[in-house]
Amino acid sequence: MPYPLAAPDLWRSERQGIRSAMKVIICGAGQVGWQIARHLSGERNDVTVVDNNADLVRRATDTLDVQGIAGFASYPDVLDRAGARDAEMIIAATHSDEVNMVTCQVAHSVFGINRKIARLRSQSYLDAIYSDLYRRDHMPIDVVISPEKEVAAAALQRLSAPAAFDTEVFMDGLAQLFGITIDADCPVINTPLRQLTDLFSTLRAVVVGVRRDGTLFAPEAKDQLFAGDDCYVFCHRDDIARTMEIFGKKSSTQERIVLVGGGNVGLTVAQALESGSRRIRTKVIEKNRHSAERAAEALERTIVLNGDGLDAALLAEAGISRADAMLAVTDDDKTNMLTCVRAKAEGCPYVIALINDPTLVPLMTPLGIDAYINPRATTVSSILRHIRHGRVRSVYSVGDAEAEVIEAEVLSTSPVAGRRISEIDFPEGALVGAVRKGGEVIRPVGSTRIEEGDVIAIFTLTKDVPQIEQLLQVSIDFF
Repeated sequence: MPYPLAAPDLWRSERQGIRSAMKVIICGAGQVGWQIARHLSGERNDVTVVDNNADLVRRATDTLDVQGIAGFASYPDVLDRAGARDAEMIIAATHSDEVNMVTCQVAHSVFGINRKIARLRSQSYLDAIYSDLYRRDHMPIDVVISPEKEVAAAALQRLSAPAAFDTEVFMDGLAQLFGITIDADCPVINTPLRQLTDLFSTLRAVVVGVRRDGTLFAPEAKDQLFAGDDCYVFCHRDDIARTMEIFGKKSSTQERIVLVGGGNVGLTVAQALESGSRRIRTKVIEKNRHSAERAAEALERTIVLNGDGLDAALLAEAGISRADAMLAVTDDDKTNMLTCVRAKAEGCPYVIALINDPTLVPLMTPLGIDAYINPRATTVSSILRHIRHGRVRSVYSVGDAEAEVIEAEVLSTSPVAGRRISEIDFPEGALVGAVRKGGEVIRPVGSTRIEEGDVIAIFTLTKDVPQIEQLLQVSIDFF
């Protein structure tokens, strides 16, 4: 029998008078569901979490300012208890594709919930030829999120920028955010950022975030970069190579890649590498025989080896010492990390690990792992993209949900429209990374005027997201 784990009336009374809140039901209290609940409740939305595991629900209600219902998300009576009759959005992120799909159907047919987002993993459900399935008169799902596809896309971006530990594209590919570690021989070390702007006046790049001693902050013009800093730079696509050179990073191309893990993520990456314009030689190592056979059938030019990626002999057979990069994407974090360590020891210059547990990320640098992919962060970013206010085009979650990069179109009713950047009351933890005017992406300066129709990308610490949303939010009269 489902039962509530919080006092809804008391919880709502605490919310009254703060600001107009959106009522959201999140189905699934696992890593992704918890993280979405953390974001939305932190922004003072009315959030209810539903999961058939009472312990997970209790964890959410104990650690977050949310309501909780234990029960099956697809049951109409459970959704009713969760407040579906007046909910504006439902996010179905349980571990079952079928439960997520039925939940959206019930939310639509019984309760008339306007916005429905479902996380679906099975490739069959994601095939483009069956996309009509999600029409309103069939299985009404407004947004389908595929974790495997999101992670595969992130992996391909990491491979495209081997000097960066994190990367994401914005503004239709015209701009890019990348994270780089400042080395002791970096040419611009101990130099105030204001001076860098003067030295490289034509460079369309902005340092928007710095992580030092475990703390992420938005730097000021007087701040300097020191060895060991993790630095987030927002850069025009055409200036990436020059920016990397300025920061002492060498660009290289990958022609030989070893993938450890031939499941959905590894297979999707291998297929993308095969279909790319560049001729990349790829080898896949997969421990599970059935998965290895499936990958071998699906791939045309890629060699698939059945065995353990930690096996030194198998890595040697895959040519790890001659590989330009190795990507470990098994479903076990520790296996991925140890495989990267072994590959590095065998001479592979660039290794990437898939890491689900963010508490393991601080071990990346000591272990010599060049980059990592956090599936939770990529999925959370994808979901957040569809639930922000205003005309938000993209959202990227930085680190362990420490910050976000929000790309949004400026509407005539936005408080920032018609004002210079220096006149806008941005919070301390926020910086504008780029402004797109028409087809041109420019580096923002204090005198840059933000006009209706412009697209802006803002790096903001998570605590300042609500304030940024207020600056981007459309007024009610816009509708």
